[in-house]
Amino acid sequence: MIKQHIALILLAGVALAACARTADTAQKTPSPELQQKIQQLVQKTKKNMIFVEGGSFMMGDFGPITRKDKLPITGLYAAMPVHKVTLDSFSLNAYKTTFEDFDIYSEAIGLPKVGMQEIAKIYRQPNAPAGISWQQAQDYCQWLGQQVGVPMNLPTEAQWEYTARNRGQYIIYPTDNGEYELGRNVWSDEQRREFSKSVPDAEGLKLPVLGKFPPTPLGFYDMATDNYEWMSDWFDPTYYKTSPEQNPQGPATGTLKSVRSTRQVGAAQSLQWGGSVTTIYRKGMEPNRQFDKDDKDGIKYLNPNSATSVRCASNAAQPFLNK
Repeated sequence: MIKQHIALILLAGVALAACARTADTAQKTPSPELQQKIQQLVQKTKKNMIFVEGGSFMMGDFGPITRKDKLPITGLYAAMPVHKVTLDSFSLNAYKTTFEDFDIYSEAIGLPKVGMQEIAKIYRQPNAPAGISWQQAQDYCQWLGQQVGVPMNLPTEAQWEYTARNRGQYIIYPTDNGEYELGRNVWSDEQRREFSKSVPDAEGLKLPVLGKFPPTPLGFYDMATDNYEWMSDWFDPTYYKTSPEQNPQGPATGTLKSVRSTRQVGAAQSLQWGGSVTTIYRKGMEPNRQFDKDDKDGIKYLNPNSATSVRCASNAAQPFLNK
């Protein structure tokens, strides 16, 4: 009799566990509305992934190669010495990830939306670059690759620079014509002020929205404006001295992650900060910036990762099928 009771208890336990698993699975199954959003994001991603044929180029501050006076362009030792790099073919998204994109991911995996702090919400335009940490950027790209069916991740510094320089040409600014022309191919401060007037409660803030200016010759938008972009590499200002030629991945370890592009808080400022808008500029940032727990105002009002976004890459040797 006791054995029968024990058996019944064990069976009941197994049944409860099975029910819990079933309920958990059901809970994680996307609703039809969410499934539609995910599918739309998949199609959008496939459409916007641009295949970049690999090749060799001289990576880094190429001023001594191209200038008659042999001087560097940026003067930053982190961008020197110029060195040969050879890359396999890869694909890169034409656009940075937007809040609208990242909200779909957040909903799909059951996480709260990013950038919901009181002031940060002003910047949450659907077509603005999502302000996220390095880990969030990596997780998003890997999740997106799973949905698309092709492995995806963050680009390397070498891939980003090779792309920004139109497959390694000696291009200083990653714009449609290699020039930095305020108001025509990058935001002017006046344009930002005018745009902010159309956004409720913006109060003159310089709000970014993607895709407003002509793309680079390869078809990439906003490589010279609106948020630093996370790279997969750890950042080391001396890395170029020891970087391998074939598909460099950055240092094995570090404390900062590399970023490219520029935040362009003010258009005029971007030209002054050590060439920060150039194709060769590089810097490191904390991969997951957090406000101090004592800084209650910052936690409540500001997004600590507002300056950093991502455009995802794939190392697949063939172009994405269309789509």
